[in-house]
Amino acid sequence: MAYSIEKIRNICLLGHGGDGKTSLTESILFANKVTDRLGKAMDGNTVSDYDPEEIKRKISIQTTLEPVEVGGYKINVLDAPGFFDFVGEVTEALRVSESAVIVSSAKGGIAVGAQKAWLNLKHMDKPCALYISKLDEENADFFKTYEEARSIFGMSVAPIIIPIMEGGTATGIVNIVTKKAYKVANHKATEIAVPASMEDMVEEYRSVLAENVAETNDDLMEKFFGGEEFTDEEFAEGIRAGVASRAICPVFCGSAMTGLGTDALLQGIIDYFPSPAEGKDEIQIVDGEEKAYAYDENGAACAFVFKTVADQYGRFSFFKVISGKITPDMAAVNTVSGASEKIGRIYTVCGKKNTEIAEIGTGDIGAVAKLTNTRTGDTLCAAGGSTVIKGMEFPRVCYTKAIIAKNKAAEEKIATGLARLHDEDPVFENAINAETHQQTISGMGDIHLDVLCSKLKAKFGVEVELVEPRVAYREKIRKKVEAEGRHKKQSGGHGQFGHVKIRFEPTEELDLVFAEEIFGGSVPKNFHPAVEKGLRDCMEKGVLAGYPVVNLKAVLYDGSYHDVDSNELSFKLAARLAYKSGLPNASPVILEPYGLLKVTVPADYMGDISGDLSKRRGRVLGMDPAEDNMQVIEAEVPVSEMHSYAIDLRSMTRGWGSFTLDFVRYEEVPPMVQQQIIEEAKSRMEEDDDE
Repeated sequence: MAYSIEKIRNICLLGHGGDGKTSLTESILFANKVTDRLGKAMDGNTVSDYDPEEIKRKISIQTTLEPVEVGGYKINVLDAPGFFDFVGEVTEALRVSESAVIVSSAKGGIAVGAQKAWLNLKHMDKPCALYISKLDEENADFFKTYEEARSIFGMSVAPIIIPIMEGGTATGIVNIVTKKAYKVANHKATEIAVPASMEDMVEEYRSVLAENVAETNDDLMEKFFGGEEFTDEEFAEGIRAGVASRAICPVFCGSAMTGLGTDALLQGIIDYFPSPAEGKDEIQIVDGEEKAYAYDENGAACAFVFKTVADQYGRFSFFKVISGKITPDMAAVNTVSGASEKIGRIYTVCGKKNTEIAEIGTGDIGAVAKLTNTRTGDTLCAAGGSTVIKGMEFPRVCYTKAIIAKNKAAEEKIATGLARLHDEDPVFENAINAETHQQTISGMGDIHLDVLCSKLKAKFGVEVELVEPRVAYREKIRKKVEAEGRHKKQSGGHGQFGHVKIRFEPTEELDLVFAEEIFGGSVPKNFHPAVEKGLRDCMEKGVLAGYPVVNLKAVLYDGSYHDVDSNELSFKLAARLAYKSGLPNASPVILEPYGLLKVTVPADYMGDISGDLSKRRGRVLGMDPAEDNMQVIEAEVPVSEMHSYAIDLRSMTRGWGSFTLDFVRYEEVPPMVQQQIIEEAKSRMEEDDDE
């Protein structure tokens, strides 16, 4: 059935990996009879984690959609991964969600993932609730976790549901708004009396909530200070307004395994969370400028593609309808690419199960198969439409490896497979490094790249391995030298003769500076280009470790020629001889690329980060405060020392740290490091010769 926009809620589940988002999704599906059994992530049988990689690793690696109908409302639950490597999936889920639920374990407290989710939602100005999970587990402490959340996130954190604890176990819940209590058996809630021992606690938490509600409305504020009790309707109205403005972050709780609190959370989503029509307007791009675009059930069809699943058979595109409705067999235009598309069958999706439907209305989420020219971030409009909805900004990649096919015959398949995988994961990047001749793949971390390699094998039959990428070093000379090159070859008939004297010297210019000071025609002008060409060819390989030579000036100042035997090739070879004999005596040195590093971390970690950068031969330039009590450390560091930095930084900062690294210049390598680079280059050349 189609749902009116007021009856739709799009909710993203966020939080630290392992805190129970997928388990909560299972509980929601089971409680509403979408499934007939409660799956477990550790058993590999959940609706959300259906990808073979998720089942193998027992973690979520992609955002999945699980819609449920509750009392005539449709709640689209988007279960997003908690591991930081898959932040791109979180970006996609948040893009089409009006609000989010941050899931946090009652055992582990407010983890880094939950705090980062809070900050992300704060920057996006999107409403959220907190769900304290795993109340059934030993050492779970709702009240401690709630107080921790309030101390970290602020006074907007307000209780809606609190647990009934008996003998250290959660046996029921109390709704602070309605003052009603429930116990749960077989995922079914039954109303019970509020325990007498909890009556004072309920009133205490109700007063906390009342204070938050009072701040949403002048009339409610006046009533609150007048000592009057809010009605249930006034509570609901105030909470709804407070959630929309982020003045209230309602707190729910429960156990996914027992179903405790699941119904209360869903009812809270319906009662307090905004529909697409009540959320923020979309943003459209008009003549390069951003303008608001309101959801319109009566408008022309317009949908935003926020996610793509791709395999060897084609693409499956997930979209959110921004205006009008999407129906099967309608003609559409991709307003980003300009291509025409035919909408075939359309589906509502639950995990990996697709159900064909007749239409998808404004604010709702669905999927379509076999769109030829549509990618993640594109806009689809009814034929003749021109609306372009603003795309998504994905995080910059920070971890790079070289990718090598285990079977050389399959090397071409790598590029094809990665191109298809890029359709469903726009975050990672791959390229051919023109200098090192390595194919590289860049992502958000080691797990991210490992998953991509596993998918290459599973979907495209290509086995690969990841190795440390080579650094694009340079070589230069540091002093002036003069060198002579004489090429002479007699083999009967015309011979070959070229003779040059060249002065080599360092220069600030990156490219070769070629000049001549020939007097009396000792080397005719028509051979000068051949000399320059010979030198340019030689500069591709330096004399120390075979890296390109830069900052070189070459002055042709003398030489000789033969009327019959001299030709361009002879002078080209003579120049090469002069290069090889002269540069080793010009105090050559290896240069390494340096980057400008900007590391964003909490202030507590600044000492550790600075010390680590010193070990990496980095130079700290300065430190500046940033928003959310973070600090930005700027440093210049050798690129060669940064290959594992994404992993190391995450480890040093418990997942808090982030960074950018941009090339700035080349600098001389210290002698000890230079010798190591030379030995590695020689070893690699010997291996290449053996092959």
